[in-house]
Amino acid sequence: MHYSKHFFSLFLLFTVITAGYAADVSADMSACLAEGKSFFKNKEYQQASDKFAKCVALDAANIDARLSLAGALLTQDKLNEAEEHFSAALKNMDRTSPYWSYTYSMLGDIALKQQQNDLALNMYSKSLAYNAANVNSLIGKGVIEEYQGNKKTAADHFQSALAVEPLNLIARKRLINLEPAFFSDEEILTALKQRYAVSPETKNLTDEKRDLFFHIHLAEQRRGVDYLKNKFPHLPPEYIVTLNKDTDFARDMLTLDGYQALQKQLGQDAVNAFQKAGVPVKDLFRLRTLKGAPIFDDNSFLTDEGFYAYTETLRGKKGYLLPSEEVAPTKAALKKVEAAAQRLQKNGYIEISFAELKMIEKETLCSIDTFKNKMGVYFLPVTKKQFRFFIKTQDNEDSMQTVPYYYVMKERAKRNSSITVPKNSMVESLKYFSNNSTICLSDGNPLY
Repeated sequence: MHYSKHFFSLFLLFTVITAGYAADVSADMSACLAEGKSFFKNKEYQQASDKFAKCVALDAANIDARLSLAGALLTQDKLNEAEEHFSAALKNMDRTSPYWSYTYSMLGDIALKQQQNDLALNMYSKSLAYNAANVNSLIGKGVIEEYQGNKKTAADHFQSALAVEPLNLIARKRLINLEPAFFSDEEILTALKQRYAVSPETKNLTDEKRDLFFHIHLAEQRRGVDYLKNKFPHLPPEYIVTLNKDTDFARDMLTLDGYQALQKQLGQDAVNAFQKAGVPVKDLFRLRTLKGAPIFDDNSFLTDEGFYAYTETLRGKKGYLLPSEEVAPTKAALKKVEAAAQRLQKNGYIEISFAELKMIEKETLCSIDTFKNKMGVYFLPVTKKQFRFFIKTQDNEDSMQTVPYYYVMKERAKRNSSITVPKNSMVESLKYFSNNSTICLSDGNPLY
């Protein structure tokens, strides 16, 4: 009994000391977090993360400290460090914690910034499993679906976000951007009527009117309203209509007259930009994009593809092709050309330059047709006008086919004495009998 009382007294003493220590730590943590949050509120993010790191050092299992540090790091785009602390918070988080949805949502943002879309979708889905009304996760899923081309699904997510938070500008702007993808025919007709693009009595939506809505809407998303406002000091009122005027959802839209005025103005500005870039007047309306699409339509208005070429020109970049220029081959096309070149080399051909081809043409007087059909010269097309040239290196049956190889190696030997000039009985016999190295007549056909 004496020992029991003694140990109980020690236990009470330990409890009092522990409680006092815990109270001190709790007070220190509260002060630490308060100071860090003050830094964060004042947008002093580095100071905030430094302070929150000290809070974590006080108690590594403290969820508030971990999440505060992770959030400050994420604000500074220190993604790996932020992910580490969000994940650490999850390990210590009680199953009933209200922070599960938030933490997974932030991990989704990190994955999205790292372009890990599948992982981001998984994180946002976990977030929404804990809280179906998490606006950040709804918008995040919408953004990824939009990137992946699932525009109607993306619109559903943005609409869900707005149902929770009607004033969310990110969700609202992205939803407006997707209108052509999810609007019904009736909604498109209403949108056209709002823009005075069809008569109020119109009941049926034609393909032509649907296309008109798409182009007016695209012009609006490209800041066409602002473009007109900058061009016209006194903008005609019939060019723009404001939807939901004097509300938080006010939205300026182009009328049909405004859209047509914008197209005309853009066309004129583009002509000036291309001329300033050095495009001859005669080539202006025959310009093509780098992929070969026309830049101007039959009305001298910019096409959708032409608008991009115009903006590139404004940035000082060449985003167009002159009529004489070819579309650059794609990587896939170049890969096929390279594979064909390797097959030729395995079959006894070597590649020559265009200058070497012209040298052979001068030395032999042979035509291109003779080169191709009788002299083993292979023209490998890269584009319609661009070729790579190959010549046959050996042919035991007809020395005519190795004439180009003889001349090329003879020319190369002048620059490199270690190169061996091959023998060619046809060239050598002609030199012996006629003191002439030409193989063809003036019409480009062979002598024999």
